[in-house]
Amino acid sequence: MKPVTVCMRRIGFAALFGSGIAGAATPALAQTAPASDQSDRIVVTATRQAENAADIPQSIAILSGEALASTDGAEDVVQRLVGVQAAISNGSQATFQIRGVGAVDHQALTPSAAAVHVDGVFLATNVQASLLAYDLERVEVLKGPQGTIQGRNASSGSLNFLTARPTDEFEAYADVSYGRFDRLDLQAVASGAIGEGARGRIAMRILKQGAALENAGGSEDAGGVRDEFGVRGSLALDLSANVELLLRAHIETDRGVNPAPRNSALNLGDHQISVGADGVRDTDNNFFGASAEVTADLDDWRIVSLTSFEGFGQDYGFDFDGQPAAIANLSYDRDYFQLAQELYGRTSWDDGDLLVGLSLSADDFAQDYLMWCGALNPTTLVGTCTYPGAPGRVGPTPASTAPAVSLLTHIAQTRDMAAAYSVVDLDFGAQTTLTLGGRYTQERVDGEGFGQHVYADGVRALNNRGGLGLAQGSNTIDEGRFAGMAALKHRFTDDLMAYVSFGQGYKSGGFNGEVANNANHYRDEGLFRAETVDAWEVGLKGALGDTLSFEAAAFHQAYDAPQARIFVAFPLPGGGSITSNSLANLDAAAVQGAELSALWRPYDGFEIGGGVIALDTEIEQTTDVAGGTNVATFNGKPLPFASDISATLHARHEWSLGGDMRLTLELNAKHQGEYFLDAEGRADRRQGPITLLDAAARLRLAGGTELSVWGRNLLDEDYALSGYGFIGYDTFRSQPATWGVSVRVEQ
Repeated sequence: MKPVTVCMRRIGFAALFGSGIAGAATPALAQTAPASDQSDRIVVTATRQAENAADIPQSIAILSGEALASTDGAEDVVQRLVGVQAAISNGSQATFQIRGVGAVDHQALTPSAAAVHVDGVFLATNVQASLLAYDLERVEVLKGPQGTIQGRNASSGSLNFLTARPTDEFEAYADVSYGRFDRLDLQAVASGAIGEGARGRIAMRILKQGAALENAGGSEDAGGVRDEFGVRGSLALDLSANVELLLRAHIETDRGVNPAPRNSALNLGDHQISVGADGVRDTDNNFFGASAEVTADLDDWRIVSLTSFEGFGQDYGFDFDGQPAAIANLSYDRDYFQLAQELYGRTSWDDGDLLVGLSLSADDFAQDYLMWCGALNPTTLVGTCTYPGAPGRVGPTPASTAPAVSLLTHIAQTRDMAAAYSVVDLDFGAQTTLTLGGRYTQERVDGEGFGQHVYADGVRALNNRGGLGLAQGSNTIDEGRFAGMAALKHRFTDDLMAYVSFGQGYKSGGFNGEVANNANHYRDEGLFRAETVDAWEVGLKGALGDTLSFEAAAFHQAYDAPQARIFVAFPLPGGGSITSNSLANLDAAAVQGAELSALWRPYDGFEIGGGVIALDTEIEQTTDVAGGTNVATFNGKPLPFASDISATLHARHEWSLGGDMRLTLELNAKHQGEYFLDAEGRADRRQGPITLLDAAARLRLAGGTELSVWGRNLLDEDYALSGYGFIGYDTFRSQPATWGVSVRVEQ
């Protein structure tokens, strides 16, 4: 009988966080030693079992050890990954695109099309996906739909963040870093046994930084101030010889200032914005959660139960128009809470193994979305000037003779989900394995809300643009989905494996959580539907000798009902227009491409690796879209954030200086071809090619002290992280070149 195992593998403590900039991400196979060296191969757990990445019939990339040291948030990992991009909306919300698939959306109700998990816990909103990163053991990135194992909202793939576990032996370190823009980064960890059969770990991070973008129009803080704190504790208990309980809890806070966007109509230099002081607001964001994971060996089964809750409260905003004049400010006041239960078991026999699981979750979301102009009266919600979009929402029957000046939209949504899934591996001889899997998910989403305009005298009334009915209502989405997968792999030799696979994934539909114009916002026509992806992939993983490993794949994805942010003109009562938007579905899209990665280790202490992906995406639109947007606006255009070429390069050399002293030089680069910021594919909403370069030099002294000099974005690239239309077009910008020094002391 095959042994049933889980991953208890830990990387060395000193590799958990290198000071300063860290190694680039390379695909899972390329991160490992060649296949002939089984002792050093990366073990992956995102498939609900511990298995060698080189044996999994799909594309996987792994970040571990020093490759995570420069990660401030979850979105930073994309700079080490080929074929993976992230849109940073509203300055702090991350939506990931893998192989071109993934809506670029800024409403918090919507998760990324790439499922994001931390220690197996699904993060159901894009707000959580921009988490503060610290004490990570590794990140596993699965490319292509993951609907069977990962469940809903995995139409493009998944990112799985795994924090370091408590250790048997005592370990501790402190790492302090100082850099440009008064960046201060302090991380500290202590871990070890705290009693018989008990191990504990505590980790914390403090990250402070001044504004990195130059504001030419007013307050310096508008360029974004970071003031973040996080602490995580974990406790592992051996309840018996066959049962382990792992408890985790975390809390993070953000007290900075959200960076403002740049308006396309302004003549500004690189890394510049220009907004007035009225649009600068302090941030008050809090994130928290806890989980209990029980692992038990019962006869021939290994059973895992994961119970968790996650939540956050947010209060922040920014200058919405991105211009110095007082035109439009916005704020979000959000509360979110989710409960989840995952239970699965795995058993093996001579010619195969079986995984069966159940998944349950319930979440509750509430948001007030406020737009105003000038200085705000927090009691009446009246600004000192008129937000341009407010008068157009009044409708045929005004409730006051005063002008409408502000907008308030409230949305409340609950989501209940239940799913059952199973995957079976069947061996046909020693070299060939067939994998079959499926998941059925039942999901119910209940939403209700209202949209109000606020008059200058403080009177509030429901929006009724076009006289189509008052902007108040509720609705329910109740549907079931099946996602399946099949894969066939054959190992020609110990060092060469080929596979062909088919996988399905989907991303849930839902409610638009921002400005509600009239009653249609809550009716079926105002909702967006689920998107689905069917993907085919053929691949090859292997090694040439003891120094070179490689991975290659070709894929085709049929993308049905892609979710996309749709921008339409909103005429103003006094003439002119602004741009309004909502999330809606396109008809379809086709995605195909090829990917190659490799790692060469010619001798101890030196490695060079990287990857390249060629991608072709095309929207297939045959009907008009929400708001009467013409077919020609989208048909034949590429998907947003889908560069036709992407490549990464990583080089690292280590020299021994005698005794325990070592010198390490490291270089990481990523080139991203041009991409469009939304589905319209307009030339004025295109980001040109960018090349990102990071580097670090680390000197490790005897006794466990390490000194580092590091730099990020050393080519000083200024590029768009995301964009939206309002008055002109606004984009959130990347940070300029940053450099600094770090000191790390280990115990």
